Amino acid sequence: MSKSHYAGIDIGSNAVRLLIKCLNEPGSTEPLSKVQLVRVPLRLGEDSFTDGSISKKKGKQLVSLMKAYRELMEIYEVTSFRACATSAMRDAKNGPELVEKIKEKTGIHIEIINGREEARLISADLMRSLEGKSEDTFLYVDVGGGSTELNVVRGHELIDSHSFDIGTIRQLSGKVREEERQSFCSFLTQLAADYSGHIRLVGTGGNINKLLRLGAPSERANVNLLPVSSLRSVADELRRYTPDQRMQLFRLKPDRAEVIVPAADIFLKVAEITGGTEIIVPTKGLADGIVDSICPIIV
Repeated sequence: MSKSHYAGIDIGSNAVRLLIKCLNEPGSTEPLSKVQLVRVPLRLGEDSFTDGSISKKKGKQLVSLMKAYRELMEIYEVTSFRACATSAMRDAKNGPELVEKIKEKTGIHIEIINGREEARLISADLMRSLEGKSEDTFLYVDVGGGSTELNVVRGHELIDSHSFDIGTIRQLSGKVREEERQSFCSFLTQLAADYSGHIRLVGTGGNINKLLRLGAPSERANVNLLPVSSLRSVADELRRYTPDQRMQLFRLKPDRAEVIVPAADIFLKVAEITGGTEIIVPTKGLADGIVDSICPIIV
């Protein structure tokens, strides 16, 4: 393959993604183009948030998946890659041990990144994809399985960044601490006061993209707008059904059918406290930020 390829592996609490991009010719609209995206819902957070460690079964599955991803990267002749693990691996007592095992078995080194680095990777990519005026203030909200990352950005500058242990799988497992909820709400309340309601919401992650398609199905662009009123209507409709029924009625994958309502509730809480009336939904996320962080023409 003549073009240079770069890859990012995002090991999340719900799913594990491999994103491969190729370097475009000079003068292209975008420096990189997506050539492959693989998503496998391992749901590591089910173990990590409940038992404090990742089970042998899921550990073996992760090793097997990394071997498969390694093979795919070789097929695409990937020049460089980076693998990052987030909340589930951060919380797992055996996370470092599993990292060593994967390195030994596959040659893939996994970084267990903290919430701030996760937030930086997400917002760095989005700041490039959104052409905001210098005076615009954005609150980037990334809802994952184990945590929610909040990034305050003005123009192209990251002003503040916080990671809260409030995620979809953690909520379903009943493992969100009340103190964490209070800290989350306090941070948002202070933010709303500081900016007097003049803050624009940006939502990232698989759940908000699916909610966008359900709430504003006619939108087709790199950056879409989801009115909070539409989000609320979609969430209320989804709430009426069991996960199995959601799979049938809304064509959701099994893992998405379970977590989509808790995700919607987190976005709605953010909008309620900040006074947001719409959510900007770019098509990019953490995996894009990981790839961009190793691409020489972007970094």
